[in-house]
Amino acid sequence: MTRAARAFWLRAPGAGEIRPVTLPEPRADEVLVRSRYSGVSRGTETLVFAGGVPASQYATMRAPFQEGDFPAPVKYGYLSVGEVEQGPADLRGRTVFCLHPHQSAYVVPADAVTVVPDRVPAARAVLAGTVETAVNALWDAAPLVGDQVSVVGGGMVGCAVAALLARFPGVRVELVDTDPARAEVAAALGVDFAAPEAATTGRDLVVHASATGTGLQRCLDLLAPEGTVLELSWYGDRPVQLSLGAAFHSGRLTIRSSQVGMVAPARRGSRSYADRMALALDLLADPAFDALITGRSPFAELPDVLTRLSAGSLPALCHLITYDGE
Repeated sequence: MTRAARAFWLRAPGAGEIRPVTLPEPRADEVLVRSRYSGVSRGTETLVFAGGVPASQYATMRAPFQEGDFPAPVKYGYLSVGEVEQGPADLRGRTVFCLHPHQSAYVVPADAVTVVPDRVPAARAVLAGTVETAVNALWDAAPLVGDQVSVVGGGMVGCAVAALLARFPGVRVELVDTDPARAEVAAALGVDFAAPEAATTGRDLVVHASATGTGLQRCLDLLAPEGTVLELSWYGDRPVQLSLGAAFHSGRLTIRSSQVGMVAPARRGSRSYADRMALALDLLADPAFDALITGRSPFAELPDVLTRLSAGSLPALCHLITYDGE
């Protein structure tokens, strides 16, 4: 049985390290999970790595099973897939997803893990937290059959939203990003692609996930009259400036926020957090989502990986972290 483990800690903004951990003996209602993979959620985790979480949002941004406090030292992360080594009989030997920081093994309550369906590869399952965010966004946005939809920002969340929108009957989806390399990802997801200056206008719905003020402004410019921008971006402590003249009032445009911390109001009375996560994992049976995993590194290299991701020298959507030679 695994007892000693290793965990990634942010020692100080911009400086990470691997630390040893001694695991407790699991109680009857807990599981011991040996990690196989974790995913680096590039946008949020590089914000944390750089120390960019505003003090007013320390409580809101706290991840499940996080240790320490912002800005540092802190143990952070929330995309982990592993195998249950010890726990209730129905979970032992099963591959599970957990919203846990990057760590080689851990003990958590049994109800904190979700079984990964057999048809979903373990490596792809690290995307469950991101697809859960996309599910919640579309519960908020409620697109209609035949809608013309743009997704501005081709990061992990934007691409996950585009992948799900591509399944809606009659919905034409355009992924908009400044990086022309995202065109290949868009093709793999089955959606169109455009640079911001060439993006299609007259859209019924625009989902924003670029985390830039210029991206949000472009979203407004793309809307048809009475259209809606669904805002998914997290800006940290950066201010956002918008021009709300022109068609904003005459076109009766809407900017609406969405955040995964609570189940969307449209489904809050009928779906639990567990239901939402189980749905996300079920949707990951689609191999199109493999396009979101754009690199992999062993766990020992995670401090360097986050340094390079933060500096922009390592391009990525989801960067996969492997454990024990996976």
